[in-house]
Amino acid sequence: MRAWADLVEALRVAGERVGEDTAQLDATERADAFRALLRGLHHQLARFEIDRELPELVPFNGWRQKFFMDNPDTRYWVADVHGDRQYRLTGHPGDAVYMSITAYATASGGVSAASRIDGDRLGSGAYSLLVGGVQPDDGAWLPLPEGNAQLWVRHFHDDGSRRGWCAIEPVTSPEAPPPIDPARFRHQLRRLAKTIEVMPAAFAAVEGQVAPNTVHHWAEMTGGAAYTEPGIHYLRGAWQLEPGEALVVEGETVPCRHWNVLLYSRFLNSLDYRHRRVSLTGATARVDGRRYRFVLAAEDPGDVDWLDTEGRAAGLFMLRWLHAERPPPLPRTSVCRIDDLRRPR
Repeated sequence: MRAWADLVEALRVAGERVGEDTAQLDATERADAFRALLRGLHHQLARFEIDRELPELVPFNGWRQKFFMDNPDTRYWVADVHGDRQYRLTGHPGDAVYMSITAYATASGGVSAASRIDGDRLGSGAYSLLVGGVQPDDGAWLPLPEGNAQLWVRHFHDDGSRRGWCAIEPVTSPEAPPPIDPARFRHQLRRLAKTIEVMPAAFAAVEGQVAPNTVHHWAEMTGGAAYTEPGIHYLRGAWQLEPGEALVVEGETVPCRHWNVLLYSRFLNSLDYRHRRVSLTGATARVDGRRYRFVLAAEDPGDVDWLDTEGRAAGLFMLRWLHAERPPPLPRTSVCRIDDLRRPR
């Protein structure tokens, strides 16, 4: 099958591109680049077989499947559905400070948030709603766009001590589809090959987008672009440090529903949040009045909000502000010696 050969070729070319692009990096960073490529492949394979007749809410961006700026402080599930069907979606937000369900539509090569509902309308605790079809006389309902759509469920956590869950099922039992549709299978293989092809280019494009040791507003990622939550304001930064140096990030919070800061590798994967402190939220950060102060460094400098860079000379970080009353001001950044932070002031 030609589509299979195209997939194998895409993997080969992507590997060569990653190898060429990282030739000047050390062995650790080069291995991390190939791991990011493998995680992206794993992510795509986890959702390769889509069944819109009996959809599943598949966990998205787990630690083995990090793909383009994952966020461990938010739990995600994704389901592919038919726009002309009706489903029942149930769940519980756990201790999430906010939850949302968004239907995305694809048109003219772009993606937009077509409809959404959140926990404010669904109430606290367990939720149940109809998705698609005719609006019921009572009860929660989320319309679906024409054609096919993707449903995203998000639970935003300040500390994540009690995780939630969600599930989806069709209101009317569907007929059994054919065992396999060869044309559709070929299409899925080719789509996977194209996604693999763009991964190395996405890694490479990061270089130079943000000047080292600065922070900028990321206006392109607003309003539900690229399957993002429509109500988030993003600040994107980067660090570049010599051994023994730290980046201090100081700024002012704004009233919002939830915010966090998270460190990423240059290959768009969050750092090792399972074993290291690489993120903080409004509930876990030390905020003096409205002031925050983070220190990005390879070593713990002591009594500060330290974020562990894992010893990486360079990387990215993101601040997300959910439902902020106004755009958050850009923080100040400064590079200093880690030893200077340990000295009494």
